Amino acid sequence: MNKIFFAVTTDLSYDQRMIRICTSLADAGFDVVLVGRRLSSSLPLQERNYRQKRIYCLFEKGKLFYAEYNVRLFFYFLFKKMDGICAIDLDTILPCLYISRLKNIPRIYDAHELFCEMKEIVTRPKIYKTWKWIERHSVPYFTNGYTVNQPIADEFRRMYGVQYGIVRSIAKYNGSYPPKEKFLLYQGAVNEGRSFETLIPAMQFVDCTLIVCGNGNFMTQAKELVRTHDVGDKVIFKGMVPPEELKEYTARAYIGITIFENKGLSNYFSLANRFFDYIQGGTPQLCVNYPVYKTINDEYQIALMTDDLAPKSIAGKLNELLKDEQAWIRLHQNCMEAAKVLNWENEEKKLAAFYKNIFG
Repeated sequence: MNKIFFAVTTDLSYDQRMIRICTSLADAGFDVVLVGRRLSSSLPLQERNYRQKRIYCLFEKGKLFYAEYNVRLFFYFLFKKMDGICAIDLDTILPCLYISRLKNIPRIYDAHELFCEMKEIVTRPKIYKTWKWIERHSVPYFTNGYTVNQPIADEFRRMYGVQYGIVRSIAKYNGSYPPKEKFLLYQGAVNEGRSFETLIPAMQFVDCTLIVCGNGNFMTQAKELVRTHDVGDKVIFKGMVPPEELKEYTARAYIGITIFENKGLSNYFSLANRFFDYIQGGTPQLCVNYPVYKTINDEYQIALMTDDLAPKSIAGKLNELLKDEQAWIRLHQNCMEAAKVLNWENEEKKLAAFYKNIFG
């Protein structure tokens, strides 16, 4: 049985994407170990069909965290027996590169996004320069890799000549749809570039509650925007929510929200986990009209698309969907049909085939 280590910077209790990936690979016969970080707020780990390891760091954010965590990862991996190693995004790639060379084992890059093209990086020249150096220093040596859509794979091929496969981050099939409640849902990272600067002001003009499930580097500013625009009675921050509880919120929500600023190719070419989570929840969504989302929506008609992220435009689209019951029903029914196709049970077959091709 091939033993593969996966490295993330996330809290393992909340990382639904890695829970799906590791569970599927363990089911496919691999010995999987997922390594992440331990925060002061971390919940106890649930028992799963793969092993989990948390690494404690003195620093929890910023450049000191990344430096400390990468060093700790390297020395943790150094004394472990393994047949392969996988870096999840750029922030764990260096220790995976060096360990794979020392141990002469296959290395895999799981690129969920164009890391250097995220707004919080591409808009900060010094930080961008550092991460771009890491990318140039490492990605060309990861000839085995996969990402979430073809435009991102094309960018990696253009920049570094690597041919990456496509494994989308899609939720498992649900098929159970509880009664809906009239609230809006944003689930995911509360980070820069996620349009909270316009979404929160838009709530002034929407007669509905917005529930935000997640945390991130923009949380302080998001809460200040709520105070500034006096929408504290409409915007509820739930923080990090365990996967099973989050699934319930998604299934009960009336409208989901998938919007990003068009700043950096990472947002423009994104394919967010929540996009598929809403589909599996039978939840119509307001979604940015960027290429990958548009292609899927053109086929399945599961979302109301928008090109304009100004507050009044967002409010107008949300009110349109809140008031037009027939339009909402049509999207809701389309979500339930699309869920039968766009599900992890279909996507995990590609994942298993990818790893079996490397390890046999």
